[in-house]
Amino acid sequence: MTGVSELLLSRIRDVADYPEPGVVFKDITPLLADPEAFTALTDTLTELTLRYGATKVVGLEARGFILGAPVAVRAGVGFIPVRKAGKLPGATLSQSYDLEYGSAEIEVHAEDLTPEDRVMVIDDVLATGGTAEASLSLIRRAGASVAGVAVLMELGFLDGRTRLEAALDGAPLQSLITI
Repeated sequence: MTGVSELLLSRIRDVADYPEPGVVFKDITPLLADPEAFTALTDTLTELTLRYGATKVVGLEARGFILGAPVAVRAGVGFIPVRKAGKLPGATLSQSYDLEYGSAEIEVHAEDLTPEDRVMVIDDVLATGGTAEASLSLIRRAGASVAGVAVLMELGFLDGRTRLEAALDGAPLQSLITI
């Protein structure tokens, strides 16, 4: 996977002082625009989804939708969007979680997951781990089990992996790139 990681990293652009001074934003849009890199990313995430025996892929809003949907199609499994509160029609399960400055809430359609489902969570970045942790709680509250979590990049200095450890409950966490 070293070659794939190098390819992916070479297509991620650093944007200084975005969204605020002192922050270096990791922009994945050049990676998505490059068919070789996007295919390599999709293939790698698909292999992990199949390896961990997932029956559904959950994509976390919003870039997790872009990454997770093609993985679900390639793996031959369903795709479930986990959205910000208020974006899904009908009955939902919701989960609040803390952010660095405040809180947020995510939702899922509970009927889209069953006790037979093993769910692979896919997102672009693991930062502090709050969104991923909340998604694992939602998946389990819907009655499904967690097959694993896969992210394009992990911001290791924010220690999200440590926060997620208990919530993973033994499920694997795979980062393709650690920064």
